[in-house]
Amino acid sequence: MTLKRSLPALPLMLAGMPAAAHTGLNEAPGFGAGFLHPLGGLDHVLAMLAVGLFAALLGGRALWAVPASFISMMLVGGAMGLMGTQIPPAEVGVAASVVVLGAMLAVGNRCLISVAMILTGMFAVFHGYVHGVEMPTGAAAALYCLGFASASALLHGAGLATGLVLGHRQMIRVAGALMSVAGFILALS
Repeated sequence: MTLKRSLPALPLMLAGMPAAAHTGLNEAPGFGAGFLHPLGGLDHVLAMLAVGLFAALLGGRALWAVPASFISMMLVGGAMGLMGTQIPPAEVGVAASVVVLGAMLAVGNRCLISVAMILTGMFAVFHGYVHGVEMPTGAAAALYCLGFASASALLHGAGLATGLVLGHRQMIRVAGALMSVAGFILALS
């Protein structure tokens, strides 16, 4: 019972932990820099947790397909960023992902898994693009991408585990509403 009560605080704990990720101190050239990058922004953390919660809400094949869609399309976006491809306001796409995914959770939307994969994959391109564009000079691109994909997968897993342990649609809806509001605030700041 204590685990169920403490899990809703997990996103807040994860969001507060990596505040030093963008200080430039002790940044690893490659995997470490890539791993820390998604943890350095509340918008990224919230979106990754929302993807996991969304997969838990849908259940079944979505438990692996939705996060896998996000990770694969995020890597496509990362490659686009590394190659210098221009994506119009990517940060707006990142903030929109938090707002929209949070809203989907808030209304308890149970859509087709294919629709969830397309929606999360579309937003993933923006997240990956930002990671790719912001890769530190001198970082090994493949290791950097592996790093941000690994951190994102862990955050998806945290959202998924939270959703499965809570198992209560109302708690997931409340979390989604809070995420959506946070996304609006982040978009305005």
